[in-house]
Amino acid sequence: MKKIALISLSTAMAGLLAAPAMAQEVTRDWTGPYVGGSLGLSWQPNYDRDTLERLTFDTNNDGEYGEGVVTGTGDDAFAPGFCRGRAYGATPGTCSTDKDRRVAWGVHAGYDMQMGNFVVGGVVEGGRTMIGNSVSGFSTTPASYVLSRRIDWDANARLRAGYALGTGTLIYGTGGVAFAKIKNSFATSNTYNTFTEENESADEWGWTAGGGIEQRVSDNFSIGVQYRYTRFETDGYTVRAGQGTPPSTTNPFVITPAGFTDIQRTNDVFDHHTVRATASFRF
Repeated sequence: MKKIALISLSTAMAGLLAAPAMAQEVTRDWTGPYVGGSLGLSWQPNYDRDTLERLTFDTNNDGEYGEGVVTGTGDDAFAPGFCRGRAYGATPGTCSTDKDRRVAWGVHAGYDMQMGNFVVGGVVEGGRTMIGNSVSGFSTTPASYVLSRRIDWDANARLRAGYALGTGTLIYGTGGVAFAKIKNSFATSNTYNTFTEENESADEWGWTAGGGIEQRVSDNFSIGVQYRYTRFETDGYTVRAGQGTPPSTTNPFVITPAGFTDIQRTNDVFDHHTVRATASFRF
């Protein structure tokens, strides 16, 4: 799929470079409706909030996280530490890094209006970016705890504004609201406690912004390349560690003021960059 996306982007760039010559300075009006699709690559940034992400705990049920989970002797129950990525075993050495690059595709419909050389319009789009990531923690038991999230599908509604050149080329900026159906999941090698998930599937709103270049190759067809940054805030996914069977008086998750421990991840930001080749049919 990556090869397909790269080939599509390369083809689009070649078309954009060749199209001005084919256009032969013919000015085309951008006013009117259009439909189309896009294909490309999406990737996640590696800011400190991403690379240093960890699990965080609420042990007294006050909704405030950042408290420690300790053993009966007062030691840190998560002394082995945390990692960005998915654990495939009970120790930090089994943690794999996230695969941050994914294929992205979408379908869109919009309307443009040209006033002189200026073009303004709106577009709605839906598809998949296939982005996902995980964070893992390791207890002294030993055991692993993995919180993961991925985008099932996403959509956006954007305004765009640009400048039309006489070669049939449109250079534009775009931005608007974004929506995603985000799937959360939890996995653990701990068989002693019970674990209850809240907000496994969440509807998240965010924003997206970027820009691109589009080239008319005929009266009814245009191709282009577009970049966008998209950001969601995903606070709310919680895993509650409770008393197992048989009951324990020494388990770190339950020897707390609340009698249980709520687990979240420290990074609520779920963002990504996308570069796509676009193609539109114009009516």
